[in-house]
Amino acid sequence: MVKFNESITFPSGSELKNRLMLSPMTTELSFFNGVITKDEIEYYAQRSKGLGAVITGAANVQDIGKGWPGELSIAHDEMIPRLSELAQAIQGEGAKAIVQIFHGGRMTSRATLSGEQTVSASAIPAERPDAETPRALSEEEVSETIRAFGEATRRAIEAGFDGVELHGANTYLIQQFFSPHSNRRDDQWGGTLEKRYHFIEELLKSVFQAVETHAKKPFIVGYRFSPEEFETPGIRFEETIWLMEQLRETKLDYLHVSLNTYDRVARSETYNEKSILEYVHEAIQGKIPLVGVGNVRNRKDVESVLAHAELVAVGQQMLVDPEWAVKLLEGRDDEFVTKPFSEAYKDLYLPSPLYNFLDQRYRSTINI
Repeated sequence: MVKFNESITFPSGSELKNRLMLSPMTTELSFFNGVITKDEIEYYAQRSKGLGAVITGAANVQDIGKGWPGELSIAHDEMIPRLSELAQAIQGEGAKAIVQIFHGGRMTSRATLSGEQTVSASAIPAERPDAETPRALSEEEVSETIRAFGEATRRAIEAGFDGVELHGANTYLIQQFFSPHSNRRDDQWGGTLEKRYHFIEELLKSVFQAVETHAKKPFIVGYRFSPEEFETPGIRFEETIWLMEQLRETKLDYLHVSLNTYDRVARSETYNEKSILEYVHEAIQGKIPLVGVGNVRNRKDVESVLAHAELVAVGQQMLVDPEWAVKLLEGRDDEFVTKPFSEAYKDLYLPSPLYNFLDQRYRSTINI
């Protein structure tokens, strides 16, 4: 088993000083137009200490892909100066800076999009309260969206980031194209499993073309995914194993599984004797590093994740315990914040948009 303080070199050649990463989390700290604020820069700088890499919260690649108020944007060149400040703040604390790029697809609203109708692979609403029916993207718009991810990658490079993470998880647009629930298309972008994967395949080509064209040094490209969906039809774990078999043969630097607890077991009757993390790790066959995540709070949790992954991402613990990674590295485990997250966030200063976001989420018992 690897130790968390060991360095790791990705397939691209980029190196992290250790195996600890900040998991991407929603902060709602950007301006209304997606420009990064000073509060946001300070938030990430405080949580960059001791880590190998920081993955920012989701940044939309198109205005129509904005998922919520206060979300950062990487959709326009005028965003680059502030994005650069964010990258430098993270790197100034010794961590690699990775920006997560995404498109909200149907998981947003007209209110967030200034009256525009939401879009998705097909005109199928999400199975959630008050979900709006999206408009199906035309084939030309699908191609435009794919190009937008490539342009976002270029902006990340020009802003000085060390990498991007494609947000193919949490039911957002990339996942919507792979899901049989949200993708009912009968063209080249939908129908069979292979055609539902086509969007991801072309997305990777667009992103890696941008890296090849613009990056002057090794540049990290990661991919985050959710292992299964609860809807019917929906992504089943067997399909995720198939997805892993495709992605392990690409030039990706890492795969990042989205889990609320690292030891979660799949709903699949075929894959329920071990954890999701363990099955995914086996499917990747060591060809690409795997990032494990989910309710990591202490040394034992870190070691448990690294038994079946090459890296560990830490989310809520780092939110309420900004110097947690430093404490772990220095053996100051007795100083870890151990209160339930629903109480711990009240004990430190957080800018009001983030505090209000957490307050609302924890009051409704939904974790970020």
